[in-house]
Amino acid sequence: MYQLDWAAQLRAGKAPAFTRFGAVSPTVWRLGCTSFFTDISSEMVSSILPIYFVVHLHFSPLQFGILDGIYQGAAVALLSLLSGIYADRRGLQKEVATAGYALSALAKAGLLVAGNVWPVVAGVLTVDRVGKGIRTAPRDAMISLSSHRGALATAFSVHRGMDAGGAVVGPLLAFLLLRALPGSFDLVLVTSACIALAGLGVIGLLVDRPQGVARQNNQSPSLRLSSDLRRQAGFGPIVLVGGILCAVTASDGFIYLMIGKNTNSSASLIPFFAFLTALSYLLFSVPAGWLADRWGRSKVFLAGYTIVALIYAVLLCPGLGNIAQYALVALFGLYYAATDGVLAAMASATLAAELRTSGLALMNTVNSLSRLVSSVLFGLLWVSGTRQTPLWFFLFGSVAAILISGIILINRSRA
Repeated sequence: MYQLDWAAQLRAGKAPAFTRFGAVSPTVWRLGCTSFFTDISSEMVSSILPIYFVVHLHFSPLQFGILDGIYQGAAVALLSLLSGIYADRRGLQKEVATAGYALSALAKAGLLVAGNVWPVVAGVLTVDRVGKGIRTAPRDAMISLSSHRGALATAFSVHRGMDAGGAVVGPLLAFLLLRALPGSFDLVLVTSACIALAGLGVIGLLVDRPQGVARQNNQSPSLRLSSDLRRQAGFGPIVLVGGILCAVTASDGFIYLMIGKNTNSSASLIPFFAFLTALSYLLFSVPAGWLADRWGRSKVFLAGYTIVALIYAVLLCPGLGNIAQYALVALFGLYYAATDGVLAAMASATLAAELRTSGLALMNTVNSLSRLVSSVLFGLLWVSGTRQTPLWFFLFGSVAAILISGIILINRSRA
């Protein structure tokens, strides 16, 4: 009887409750290991960028906003869609993802020779993030193609949880290195590059290629066909919602700088803030994915962005204490847990297998460009007004974006 119930759930497209964690594919775990090492490397760099650029190299908030936009999003969009189409056409998801990891690993050393020459720094960050843009969609396609449709959010949350584990270790390692040897940014960058090579070795040697995907209607992925994905039932609204919300979400660096300004914290605490964010992400990632699969992915996703609006509102209150600043950092990790993997699961569930990589790449491109707009706008508002100016703007923008996104997702579910 129980076997029949279990089989019926599978045929209905739902993963049985008792298999939601145990049935996670080995491919997901191995890709999680790759992301674990890669995120140690990336977050070591990302966590020191605010103090490295603003405090150490004396860049202005606007310059930092442009660089942060490059690091957080713009460069991801440069090759993401093209690499996704190529991976689908050739069935080379693993090879394309590996190339992206390799490019990012090699680019880490570039910051060592860039110095404080702003255009060179921007170029190096662009190369690093191009690597991220190349690898993200093929990697996520491999996760979704190896996972059951009814447990997509769980599978993505397991991967994102391991990814967050690296994000826990990375900032903590950078924090400890800078505490032990103040100003030793070169040591942080060298260590980051070495760890990135370890992640590259895992995907190159241990991750299997996904099985061949059967094509339907003899349609081969192309730029035109991939752009038409935005009109596919259910997928277009998800891309639109993701882009709208990313455009009114401040990056990690600006959130940490704002918390530091509000509490008069030492700039050296910023890597520790990143560590706490990643730790919160790690703790809540799998529960958030499990809840999304059971309660509703759209509900969990919008709840995550509501947390961001709450953070803006609290930061507008002057003179927060230490407890409040650490609580905000933890909430920021909860936001990531509720949105990152859940959005990928929402999109994957609407895409045909043979166009999975292209569709995810299109979504990543839109979100990346939105993050560029967000970072540049936040920096511009900061230098043209007061510290509260971008917070007020982004608070009202977030509330409006959440309401609009809720309406779009409700209409999508009724369609």
